[in-house]
Formats: sequence, structure tokens, C-alpha cells
Amino acid sequence: MNEATPRSNLGRHLFGVAAVTLGLITLAWHVFNDWHLPAYIVYLAAAGEIFGGAAIQFRRTAKAGAAVLGAVYFAFALACVPRIVVAPRIYNSWGNFFEQFSLASGAAIVFARWSSAWPRETLNRIGRILFGLCAASFALEQAFYLAATASLVPKWIPPTQMFWAVTTTVFFALAAVALLANRMALLAARLLTMMLLLFGLLVWIPLLLSNARSYTNWSETTETFAIAGAAWILADLLAE
Repeated sequence: MNEATPRSNLGRHLFGVAAVTLGLITLAWHVFNDWHLPAYIVYLAAAGEIFGGAAIQFRRTAKAGAAVLGAVYFAFALACVPRIVVAPRIYNSWGNFFEQFSLASGAAIVFARWSSAWPRETLNRIGRILFGLCAASFALEQAFYLAATASLVPKWIPPTQMFWAVTTTVFFALAAVALLANRMALLAARLLTMMLLLFGLLVWIPLLLSNARSYTNWSETTETFAIAGAAWILADLLAE
């Protein structure tokens, strides 16, 4: 069997650029995802993101870059597990896990797409399930922290901040159902990608421009685009 050659790579390119940017942010602030970690772990994570994000851009090195990024993001997803075990009722820890897991899933899909070991039907099913679980978590996280979610919505967008907080929560839930049930999964993946891109453009970039010295603004903006890239990778896969 010949190695698969994806026809669309826009999601992969966005994902890689976001990974490189996250690595540079990590180096600039000497912190990863607001976690207080030993310096060598921070630098290793940054190096992995920069190398993996650059390598994933090119055909010959896409698999290697995806493997590195997948390892980095999966390791940090696992790092969330002790916090979940200690305080399972605090959903923020679950949310952090699935944010990192969504990035690991995007990298895993890229790795598998460029490999001859995975039948396309199997890869589609696994990709849908992995990202469907992440979308379900995004819906739950917004639901549990609805007031905080609403406060991020720009006030100039009608009708109200709470309207869009509730609406996007419902959209996340519908996307999760569509992906997990394999009903209009491609449309769900595309709309999910579009919504995440709009989050980055309408919510996080204005916050970043208002306070460019904030690590949180930089990391949240870039991570949002990285997750959008992962969703786009899934949409590219399902479109083939």
C-alpha cells in the first residue's frame, strides 16, 4: 500500500504555525500553560513545539513533526490527570486535559494520515471519536463556567454576551453529538473549525491587542488557533 498523501493541508499548516508560536511564547515567558514546571521541562516542551510545528509543514517531515507534537501534547494531557484525581469535581482540570488532548489528537491524525498502516475508514472513525469527546468537554467547560465565558464575548456583538455564551455552548454540544454519532460529521467538523477561528479573531485577538504583555492573552489566543487547526485537520480528513 502506498503512503497516503492528503489532498488538503490548510489545517496542518495552521496547526504547525500555532505550535511554533506556542513554543516561542513558552521560551519568552519561561512557562508552559501557566504551570510551574522545572526549567528543563519548559525548554524541552518549547523545543518540541518549535521543531514539531516547523517539521509538520513539509511533506517529508510531516510524520516526524506530528509525532513530536503528539508526544508533547499527550504528555501534558497526562500531567492533568493527578489534578483530576485529587479534585474530580473541579471541571477546570478536566477542561485542561481535553484541551491538550485535542491538540494531541490533531497531531495523531496527521501522523496517521501520512502513514500506510491505517485504513481510511478506521482513521475517520478514531478521529471523529477523539475530537468528538473533546468537543463534548468544551461544551461542558463553557456550561460550568458560563458567566466567565460570557464575559469574554465582545460587548459590541448583539444581542447579548450571555446569548453567545449559551449559543456556542450548544454548538459545541451539537458538534460532539454529530461527530460521535457520525451524523453530518464533516459539516460539524467544518462548522466547529469556523467557530474556533471566530473565537480567536473576535475574542482573543482584541484582548491580545489591548494587553500584549499578558502571557494568558498570548497563550490563549495561540492555543485557540491551534485547536482550530486540529479541528480543521479532522475536517480535511473527513472531506477526502
